[in-house]
Amino acid sequence: MNTEQKKPQRPEPPDIQEVGAPIDGKPQVSARRLFFQLHIFRECFDHRLIIKILEKGSLNAVLYDDLNHPTGIGVLFVAEDPTVLMAESRTLLVKAQDTPKVTYRPEMTMTGRTYSSGREPNLEEWLLNRPLQNVLNPEFPWAIWYPLRRKPEFYRLEYRERGRILGEHALLGRSYAAGGYASDIRLACFGLDTNDNEFVIGLVGPDLHPLSRLIQDMRQTEQTTKYIESLGPFFVGKVRKQFARG
Repeated sequence: MNTEQKKPQRPEPPDIQEVGAPIDGKPQVSARRLFFQLHIFRECFDHRLIIKILEKGSLNAVLYDDLNHPTGIGVLFVAEDPTVLMAESRTLLVKAQDTPKVTYRPEMTMTGRTYSSGREPNLEEWLLNRPLQNVLNPEFPWAIWYPLRRKPEFYRLEYRERGRILGEHALLGRSYAAGGYASDIRLACFGLDTNDNEFVIGLVGPDLHPLSRLIQDMRQTEQTTKYIESLGPFFVGKVRKQFARG
């Protein structure tokens, strides 16, 4: 009798690359992605120090005025390396305290990463170029940012059924983009959000009303009516200054 015990099989490591639609039969893959982080402050009566900090930084960034807080601002950072993102965020948070009365609102912080669905015709454009172009577009001064979490039941649906539900949502978004009303930045935040949200959505455009109307119309989709657990809080901002790094 063979008394040797069989060695347990080692599990195959998961493939964590981003994957796009095949080109000439070969899948697109990439290990690159962008990380976005939005910080919100109130009682900012003088923007000069914040602008100086962002001008001296190395990251693409946007400074927003907060629609719902007359003395509020938002600062968005974008980077491929989350370590660099964290370092510049800390610099901002420490130095901002030198501005009298400025108060950080940690409950409003949003962090996310670009991701692929496997159907993108140009993977690098989707992961790196388009999101950055949208937030730095001078023709898109208005922005609405919010996190969301889906109900667990959504993830138990068959893959094809999930695709059908998401397709309705995506088609609505594309119709607004085709009219020049809105463009979106879709970010995953699984494990990155303190409130266990799963996605961060940014809507940007030339005017505020279409962004609000798009969210209103999306409330009627199957995904929102049946499978969204929570939305928000919402940050509504208008660009005061953009900081593009080449």
